[in-house]
Amino acid sequence: IMERTIRVTGKGKLAVKPDLIELTLSIKDIKKEYDELLKRSSSATNEVKELLEKIGFERKNIKTKSFDINIEYDSYRDKNDKWVEEFKGYSFIHKMKIEFEASNKMLGRVLYTLSKSTSYPSFSISYTVSNPEKYKNKLLENAINNSKEKAIVLANASGVKLGNILSIDYSWSELRISSSPFENKKWFFEEDNNESDYVIDVEIDDIDVTDTVTVIWNIE
Repeated sequence: IMERTIRVTGKGKLAVKPDLIELTLSIKDIKKEYDELLKRSSSATNEVKELLEKIGFERKNIKTKSFDINIEYDSYRDKNDKWVEEFKGYSFIHKMKIEFEASNKMLGRVLYTLSKSTSYPSFSISYTVSNPEKYKNKLLENAINNSKEKAIVLANASGVKLGNILSIDYSWSELRISSSPFENKKWFFEEDNNESDYVIDVEIDDIDVTDTVTVIWNIE
């Protein structure tokens, strides 16, 4: 006799308050000569790191995400209407990452400090959490409870009794808890007269995260 089962997918939901800022900054330039480019990349990187060290970052915590060197060309049509590529130079782009507490005051200090760089770094800002595993475990617990609630409703509505759990199907993928709320945002700094740094007046929403689990019960 085939065993009767019920299969239900539960969803766990959480609103997570971010406690960490991940700032990715990029510096780039182009030079005609390869050795000039290497010197420029070294000096630009060192300048940015020195600025960040002055406000308390350790150099070892300024991590390189990627470093790329490319050959650049200008494309145009010549007098015979043919596409021609002319060597423009060598370019580099160095992406670095720093992490720090999620506070408007610290974010203001970092951005104001970077604004003083002659390397003119661009940057992107993500809010995240320092201990994602804690939230992943809670999400899993919520998803299991949600699955059980649904299974009980379905069993009662069908006139059957919910039995034992036969299997649990869950994908142990990495949980990424982050938000990037400052797309295309213009920055305005307000001077704090009590201290020689700057604050940014923003209020960050909680990050909504979800996860799912599928549970199979037997039914009687």
